[in-house]
Amino acid sequence: MAMASAKLNTLSSQWIGHNSFSPRRGSSPRRLSLPIRASSYQHELVQTAKSIASPGRGILAIDESNATCGKRLASIGLDNTEVNRQAYRQLLLTTPGLGDYISGAILFEETLYQSTTDGKKFVDCLRGENIVPGIKVDKGLVPLPGSNHESWCQGLDGLASRSAEYYKQGARFAKWRTVVSIPCGPSALAVTEAAWGLARYAAISQDNGLVPIVEPEILLDGDHSIERTLEVAEKVWAEVFSYLAENNVIFEGILLKPSMVTPGAEHKEKASPETIAKYTLTMLRRRVPPAVPGIMFLSGGQSEVEATLNLNAMNQSPNPWHVSFSYARALQNSVLKTWKGHPENVEAAQKALLVRAKANSLAQLGKYSAEGESEEASKGMFVKGYTY
Repeated sequence: MAMASAKLNTLSSQWIGHNSFSPRRGSSPRRLSLPIRASSYQHELVQTAKSIASPGRGILAIDESNATCGKRLASIGLDNTEVNRQAYRQLLLTTPGLGDYISGAILFEETLYQSTTDGKKFVDCLRGENIVPGIKVDKGLVPLPGSNHESWCQGLDGLASRSAEYYKQGARFAKWRTVVSIPCGPSALAVTEAAWGLARYAAISQDNGLVPIVEPEILLDGDHSIERTLEVAEKVWAEVFSYLAENNVIFEGILLKPSMVTPGAEHKEKASPETIAKYTLTMLRRRVPPAVPGIMFLSGGQSEVEATLNLNAMNQSPNPWHVSFSYARALQNSVLKTWKGHPENVEAAQKALLVRAKANSLAQLGKYSAEGESEEASKGMFVKGYTY
């Protein structure tokens, strides 16, 4: 397709396939126009992405909505109040030494504007550990009319102004999560809607100084094979990169948050870490340009140990990109159960966080061993139909 985006991504686009620059479905071909002005934040975006994709480090995702955070707190007998949410996030964000293993932290909007009980902004706590603050910017999933009971992600309206405010508050990267369901098809409509929404969000984020994390989560729900997951993942990522290019997104200034290529959670056969690594890296090499600095996997309901073992298997040989983690439950599960909402358990809970963060740091370097891991860390966390 003769789109102006070819200028920014000439080399990268060769990896996407011959259909990469097709117009969005239903649009008409356009003539080449004048070159697109690069984002005024281009240099900063590239440097931020490189900082997050640094050796032995990954992302701590604590961007759960208030409702989802409430479910986590309820699991340890706490009410869903702002005071309790603040206390839990203070525990996480003030952990001494966290920056040795964590390079970025995704926050919910409430948390971005909060401070510790001593009055220190959470953003400044992160900066003190050389951790880049990030922000969840999507507005959640709603039913997609005309689809097979699938969803689409809201949040483009007003995104530019919100992103500018988040930047002023100290955020330097953003996250937008949409989902694709294999049991529901996925329909061509749902895949196109997910890919186009991610591309528009990414372009708007970069225009306001935020490195976009691109996250089309392929849900674990279903009894499909690993081969079917690979097929769907390749289709989704091909379309995502086509629209990223069409929207003139700077590939060097983004990060990806893909699902690992695994069988469905209800499939009769489990896959080994080596098999998951093989299929996942095959998909990435076929679809992701080497210009992209970092692949930060989501855990998606895997147990803490499973997520770490799978990441470790993917780092047994060099990759074109930094292959790391952006985990929520797979970093926090042990922490919550250690804390239990009691102030006297804060230090022990912070140590539990460091244990999981260090384990995944070692996995990013390909040096992790599961020897000595607790039984609790090996328990799966998949929840059918899970919502954030």
